[in-house]
Amino acid sequence: MAPRKKETEQAKGAPDLAALHTTIMGSGLTVEQPVSDTLKINYMPYAMSVIVSRAIPEIDGFKPSHRKLLYTMYQMGLLNGKTIKSANIVGRTMQLNPHGDAAIYDTMVRLTTGNEALLHPYVLSKGSFGKAYSRDMKAAAARYTEAKLTDLAGELFRDIGKDTVDFVDNYDATMKEPTLLPVTFPSVLVNNNSGIAVAMASEICSFNLKEVCETTIALMRDPDHVLSDTLPAPDFPGGGQLLYNKAEMDAIYETGRGSFKVRSVYSYNAKENCIDVTQIPPSTTCEAIIEKIVDLVKLKKITEINDIRDETGLEGLRITMDLKRGTDPDKLMKKLFKLSPLEDSYACNFNVLIAGSPRVLGVRELLSEWTAFRMECVRRRVYFDLQKAKEKLHLLQGLSKILLDIDKAVKIVRDTKSEAEVVPNLMIGFGIDEIQANYVAEIKLRHLNREYILNRLAEIEELEQKVADLEDVLRSNARVKNIIIGELREVCKKYGQDRKTAILYTEDMAEEPVVEEVPDYPVHLFFTREGYFKKITPASLRMSGDHKLKEGDEITQTLESSNNKELLFFTNRQQVYKTTAAAFDETKASSLGDFVAGKLGMEEGEAPVYMAVTDDAYAGHMLFFFENGKVAKVEMKAYKTLTNRKKLVAAYSDKSPLTAAFYAPEEGEYLLTSSNGRLLLFNSAAILAKSTKNTQGVAVMTQKRGQRLLKAVPYEAGMLMKPHRYRTRTLPSAGSYMQAEEQGEQLML
Repeated sequence: MAPRKKETEQAKGAPDLAALHTTIMGSGLTVEQPVSDTLKINYMPYAMSVIVSRAIPEIDGFKPSHRKLLYTMYQMGLLNGKTIKSANIVGRTMQLNPHGDAAIYDTMVRLTTGNEALLHPYVLSKGSFGKAYSRDMKAAAARYTEAKLTDLAGELFRDIGKDTVDFVDNYDATMKEPTLLPVTFPSVLVNNNSGIAVAMASEICSFNLKEVCETTIALMRDPDHVLSDTLPAPDFPGGGQLLYNKAEMDAIYETGRGSFKVRSVYSYNAKENCIDVTQIPPSTTCEAIIEKIVDLVKLKKITEINDIRDETGLEGLRITMDLKRGTDPDKLMKKLFKLSPLEDSYACNFNVLIAGSPRVLGVRELLSEWTAFRMECVRRRVYFDLQKAKEKLHLLQGLSKILLDIDKAVKIVRDTKSEAEVVPNLMIGFGIDEIQANYVAEIKLRHLNREYILNRLAEIEELEQKVADLEDVLRSNARVKNIIIGELREVCKKYGQDRKTAILYTEDMAEEPVVEEVPDYPVHLFFTREGYFKKITPASLRMSGDHKLKEGDEITQTLESSNNKELLFFTNRQQVYKTTAAAFDETKASSLGDFVAGKLGMEEGEAPVYMAVTDDAYAGHMLFFFENGKVAKVEMKAYKTLTNRKKLVAAYSDKSPLTAAFYAPEEGEYLLTSSNGRLLLFNSAAILAKSTKNTQGVAVMTQKRGQRLLKAVPYEAGMLMKPHRYRTRTLPSAGSYMQAEEQGEQLML
């Protein structure tokens, strides 16, 4: 049976793309369901489950997987005693977390002291649990490792049995588990946490426990407290150096979003001429750093390193780089900080579930929410203690009535024929309720002595004072806060530790530009009319034969230079491309060389016409000779830029076609030839230099209509027999015709 077609008034129009057609297999029917309904019914519940029940931490600082694991270990009594096999812990945790043993073990690994992923670990480990700073160092199988809870983990469960938090059924309703843990310190900030949900993520960096507790106390006393006074910056288990920028850090504290940079810590071993990196940023690994540096060496961006290896061992992380002789280690590390993950960014996104809803909070708001949560926990604990105290007081008040006439109580019990009537008879005889009567009836005969009676009467007075005190606590927010402050101070004193991550204030750091050190050695540079470039070492050139060139091409420039010189290629589009001789590979005379237009990414139809070779001083001038007889003298410094721009437009004037261009480190004479056969010999010192690159220049050799400057070459002794005849005192000048004796090979040069 063929599926029925949708009947619609718009049958002739475009198909309805907003509807999702789902074919019921085997029925031949087509069910219409709008895409929006599919998203709401099928996808949104999944998305919310990932957000609320898996990926985003809550105000106690834990995701459900963390909480289930830690609570299971607590129930197993692992706060005390010896470590037990991790496989046992994982198996028991599956009663609360049915996501497979591998996922549970991976969660536990990250919480351990051995993995070093947390600033303040909650699980004490025994065995190999891998390292957070290594991609390849994996944890051993769960059957080989052992674990238990650390002392700090006890603060996660303090008074959990006093109704401080809500409990819910586990997935099969056979057990109860807490919805939150009643943590006595802001663990949400103390340990880093990250998670990727659907359409949102969370990335919380870790802060020093002592600093977090002090900040929380300060905020409880003064909501306007300046956070940076007590909480200067994040702190990481792997140490490193945090590059502190006040504006960036204030933005993170205020909005919960932002990033900062963390730099590796290194030391130089002069005896072995090597650098040892012992602390790296938390967002990278040893392997990633080594791979990047190896790539930089292969690309010749780093030339100072002979060897790099991972020497991480029992003493901790260590990446060793053997240096070439004469290398400055500090300059090398500055380059590596710029080019490799040895300096890396850490992006923050303080996304936390508050009452089941994800919210991105700043540090102040986050600590405020935790304080509200902790105050509720303390109130519930106080209320629990109050109810227990009232229940005990109620029993002792009934006992006090009995103790006033013990003989009467004994007589009632002895005279009662049935055991079931003892409690009712005591209630009638002393005017007490059933609970009090049951308590009295259970008193042992040995306790009916004077000492016991006096102790119970004294306890009544203590309980009455305790009840009054607990009721006062419930009525006073200030007293609840004082309790929390006392607990924070206790945690700070017992578990606080010094910062591991040093703070480098960027305003105090001299930001020096990283200068790429180029190996310097003699080279011969060749540039052809067709735009090919060759860089040949003297030794290679001596062993080579004739140059290989394209048919019809010829070498127009030959220079003896060095590898660290800068090259400026002027093009027929009045542009200049800047590069270095080191950017070109060494070649031989037997090869065509590099095609400059392709190497430098020139525009289509654009070709280089002249190559200038200079150093970073950019001394001297550029001389541009135009067909209209004008010459532009431009200071070479006009092409020097503060930034490393590779291309400059308007490099010379476009008002007249270019006849020739020359780089002139010093002033000199140039021989100009006009199309009418006249020659002019002039000195470049006769015209003034301009700082504007595209200046039109000044008239040097006058040209009549239909005439043009045909040729310009630097003058060398011997080119003319009588050079004084072609010199002039004033410019512009028409020049002089060649004499018969001047016509010869000299002018062909």
